[in-house]
Amino acid sequence: MSSSPEQHPSRPAVTVLGLGPMGRALAGAFLDAGVRTTVWNRTPGREGDLAARGALVAASAEEAVAASPLTVICLVNYDATDSVLRRPAVTDALKGRTVANLSADVPERSRDTGRWAAEHGVGYLDGAVMTPAPTIGSPEGVFLYAGPEPLYGEHRPVLDALGGSHTHLGEDIGRAAAYDVALLDLFWTSMTGYVHALALARAEGITAREFAPFAAGIATIQPPLFEEWAGDVDERTYPGTINPLTSGLSTMEHVVHAAEAHGLDASVMRAAALLTRRAVDRGHGTDGFTRVTELLDLR
Repeated sequence: MSSSPEQHPSRPAVTVLGLGPMGRALAGAFLDAGVRTTVWNRTPGREGDLAARGALVAASAEEAVAASPLTVICLVNYDATDSVLRRPAVTDALKGRTVANLSADVPERSRDTGRWAAEHGVGYLDGAVMTPAPTIGSPEGVFLYAGPEPLYGEHRPVLDALGGSHTHLGEDIGRAAAYDVALLDLFWTSMTGYVHALALARAEGITAREFAPFAAGIATIQPPLFEEWAGDVDERTYPGTINPLTSGLSTMEHVVHAAEAHGLDASVMRAAALLTRRAVDRGHGTDGFTRVTELLDLR
């Protein structure tokens, strides 16, 4: 690299490890905000346009992390981050500095990395990016963090350069990942339902474009239910006054019947119907669908 942090004492600095689509978006947002940005990728060749925009390209991961007080890493999972951060030379270079890990994995991996960081004198924030790469640097970006609040406060001014909303969820280092996997659960089960609905509609001669506006209408029903059902689950009250489980089960069985009549795989809706049937068989037929949360706990 052609310069060092000491040559820019008043300019905030950050290192970005990982230049996939999300990492590139992160680095680009830092550059756009005037943050001195050092980049490194396991596979060379992805840094060209970032370098043209002013990024400093490090020759190694240890050189990269030594260039900034804060390193943001965004790789495919924690096996990948471990392969970079836990190399002895990189670990040594990180001592006294901070890592904000925006890679995706399960909460226990986050907690394990937090323990590793504490053992090696590395400040550690675990985080999650809850919106697609194109939102980075815009007001639509959503970032979640967990870890020591003073550490988060120290680096918040640089993280704010990414735009959007930033939420610190608490000291438990696995909490951001817990939100992440639960929200991904919601996203992927919802999108699985949508593509299945598109397949069923197509089987009935309805094009996806014809169907989409009505699907969007269904989606507008859900946000108020999220709030209402959250209260039901926290309070363990499962009212079914408007739509009891017996009624819901009947409509699920209609979907299964219609799908299988067209030779479509109905295993996802069958699974939902099976859970609902189990709740009804246990005497909860007049309860609401939130009662199913109790059946999902297999401990």
